[in-house]
Amino acid sequence: MQEKLGIAGSGAIATGLAACACRTNGHVLWARSDTSAARATKAIAKACERLGEDYDAANVTVTTELADLGDATFIVEAIAEDTALKSELLGRLADVAADDAVLSTTTSSLSVSELAASCGRPEHFVGLHVFNPVPRMKLVELAYPDEASEDTRTRASALCAALDKEAVDVPDLAGFVVNRLLFPYLFSAVDFMEQTGLPPASIDTCMQLGAAHPMGPIALLDYIGLDVSVAIGDAIEADVPQQLRDLCAEGAFGRKAGRGLYPAEFYVR
Repeated sequence: MQEKLGIAGSGAIATGLAACACRTNGHVLWARSDTSAARATKAIAKACERLGEDYDAANVTVTTELADLGDATFIVEAIAEDTALKSELLGRLADVAADDAVLSTTTSSLSVSELAASCGRPEHFVGLHVFNPVPRMKLVELAYPDEASEDTRTRASALCAALDKEAVDVPDLAGFVVNRLLFPYLFSAVDFMEQTGLPPASIDTCMQLGAAHPMGPIALLDYIGLDVSVAIGDAIEADVPQQLRDLCAEGAFGRKAGRGLYPAEFYVR
């Protein structure tokens, strides 16, 4: 069965997922505003260019009408990591979705069972945690509420394979596997930086060259976004360094804000 994706959201995760689906036709991405829709259209086109000639951005329709997701067979909520916002949108998606459509969330740290309950269709629900940048990252963590049907589980795994991703079933615990293990390490790097006075680049270079990490922990936090990192840290009940909270209060969220743990001059080079 070829799923027709309906993606609710217009950020990096949503547009990256849409681009990965562009080898086949019939997919729809919903954005909240005309401005967001225009930005999403450009992001999908750019990602498809990088993925190669098999990916055609025209295979995804970008809309601002939520009802246009009604023909999708597999609907993905991909908005901010906030339980209230996600729950509200999932309830609206359940109202427009076909009876046999699978609903899903790209949450990276929230309770999948709780989000499933918010849409009233836990038997047709899955946590579909893709990683940013979606076109390059192979892993998808699949987390299910207890009520999820065998059909839902089979279709979620098949969708990941169709998107050229490697799916791993994980427990519905805050942070799943990757974030639950990764963020304590990232936060410890911030603590170590404060304790030693080492500059961010020195710590990142050590971990890249000494531990074969593709990106150092300080750069990775800035890439993820310090606001997102704090939210994930709180969700998994990790010790979040006060420095991160202070930077977030200043609007210094990392790369997307042009300033974070790395100073502004780093991002204007």
